[in-house]
Amino acid sequence: MENQKGKFGNWLRNSITAKMLIVGILALALLIPLSFVKNIIYERSNRQSQVISEINQKWGNEVLLSGPILKIPYHYYTEIKEYDKKREEMLTKKEEHLSYLYYFPDELIIDANVKTKPLERSIYKSVVYHSQINLKGFFPKISTEEFEIPTENVLWEKASILVKTSNLKGIKNQLEIQLASLSSPLMPIYNQENLKTLQSEAISKFAEVKDEKIPFQLNIDINGSERLKFIPIGKTTEAKMISNWASPSFDGNFLPEDGSREITENGFKAEWKILQINRQFEQSFKGNLPDLTQFAFGTNLIIPVDDYQKNERTAKYGFMVISLTLIVFFLIQLVSKIYIHPFQYLMIGLALVMFYSLLISISEHATYFKAYLIAGSSVLVLIGIYSRFIFKNIKFPLLISFSLAGVYSFIYVIIQLENYALLIGSIGLFMILAIIMFASRKIDWSSAS
Repeated sequence: MENQKGKFGNWLRNSITAKMLIVGILALALLIPLSFVKNIIYERSNRQSQVISEINQKWGNEVLLSGPILKIPYHYYTEIKEYDKKREEMLTKKEEHLSYLYYFPDELIIDANVKTKPLERSIYKSVVYHSQINLKGFFPKISTEEFEIPTENVLWEKASILVKTSNLKGIKNQLEIQLASLSSPLMPIYNQENLKTLQSEAISKFAEVKDEKIPFQLNIDINGSERLKFIPIGKTTEAKMISNWASPSFDGNFLPEDGSREITENGFKAEWKILQINRQFEQSFKGNLPDLTQFAFGTNLIIPVDDYQKNERTAKYGFMVISLTLIVFFLIQLVSKIYIHPFQYLMIGLALVMFYSLLISISEHATYFKAYLIAGSSVLVLIGIYSRFIFKNIKFPLLISFSLAGVYSFIYVIIQLENYALLIGSIGLFMILAIIMFASRKIDWSSAS
């Protein structure tokens, strides 16, 4: 029995196959603490999302704006038949109903000036904005002929203006629309639609202006976050947006005009022009307004890849870093004939896992670059000193340190180059594989038993 134990011990100590198995098992086992670190990153990221959502909700959520819309009530009648028992005959009665006509502007010009600022809570930060929005244009001459409604059935004196928005909470000024020579304040009305409705008082003198083009103007000061979007209800809709935010993402059903986009480190400017023929809905409706949110356009005021996203992406390369480092130690062991105990492999692997724990904890209080530099340098020094005691010389620890520094630098570059991450990563991994193949070409694998 002792002889068998001795043979097995010698096999573990001297066999290349045994060493490869041990290194492989340890690499797989280190996936467990690595997964714990990934879970921590995921939890912290979710916590950040929750805090940002709370901040945005209190300040003002994303803004989607539709309007102004002209709303005109009218009467229509239906006939109902009732049996009169006294006369013993069917009588026809007229029943009066109330409905509405809705008219969109012929021309809608939107001018939005967006000023962003950071809001912080504890270690978390959100970007919110205050926007000054000017809406102007004109409504067409109003006619009910297309709907075949008699003029006498139209309640011109009860015409009103609607503005729909997703964010009533964020409005910071009293809204008053100027309609030709008439003006009227806008107040919220109850509805269960996705977009909340602001409606003016009845414009009693509307009949005086309905036979000509009706110019309008409305100024809105509003707080919001993440997005600012508009629905192009004008027969011709022109929009201009200026902001101090340097990382916009133009979103929605329409992109800015070619040549109108200017994005610098000081902010951006963009312009849109949308014609009726560009979207699939009419300029007037009878009865009810449809949901037109699918036609919205505007800008996402996105935060560039945040630190938690970078940490998540970095941790995805954790197994690769651990495997490559252990392979380097394994190859040095084969070349130098210096025995490395499995426990030492385990310590080296755990040190590599600690890099990701240090990275996430430091990046919450410093920039990602500083966190990466501190965490990477700490692990490099730790493994370098530890390997110095293992190999009893300076040559191999320096080789390991330079190799690990190269891997960390390579991953950092990949994280920064989002668009070319796959290309650069594939080329880098190919080169690493080629180096390992070259370094192992003269190893005598015949001793693997």
